[in-house]
Amino acid sequence: MSITMESRSPKETELIGEEIGKNAKAGDIYCINGGLGVGKTYLSKGIAKGLGVKDVITSPTFTIVNEYEGRLPLYHFDVYRLEGEDDLYAIGADEYFFSGGVCIIEWAELVRDAIPKGAVGIEIFRDMKKGENYRRIEINECSGN
Repeated sequence: MSITMESRSPKETELIGEEIGKNAKAGDIYCINGGLGVGKTYLSKGIAKGLGVKDVITSPTFTIVNEYEGRLPLYHFDVYRLEGEDDLYAIGADEYFFSGGVCIIEWAELVRDAIPKGAVGIEIFRDMKKGENYRRIEINECSGN
């Protein structure tokens, strides 16, 4: 599976996420990667909206994981500040991964070896030649365990 999409605004990035969320199933794990400021949290907000989450979605940079209720439980991780897989295991990530909810992991490449097989990889790229807000979003299988 390989899908490439384009976004020309944060709103479009959020709408792409919303479609992903509408199609999400229990146990889905989304590994979102990309540089600072490319729109990982906008995509996450859209996924949450597609899952019917009514809360305001913020990046859990300092809390590591935020939990939300929607059509399915949503567990939103930001692992930027973790030292690696051991730190992720220490916060009980396995319990979240296999809870029957949906997991979003921003900066997932930092904990690649802890990601279960079958996770969906989403890479967001910026291309300033196509405009300040242009993003190319590539969806593939995440290379995890």
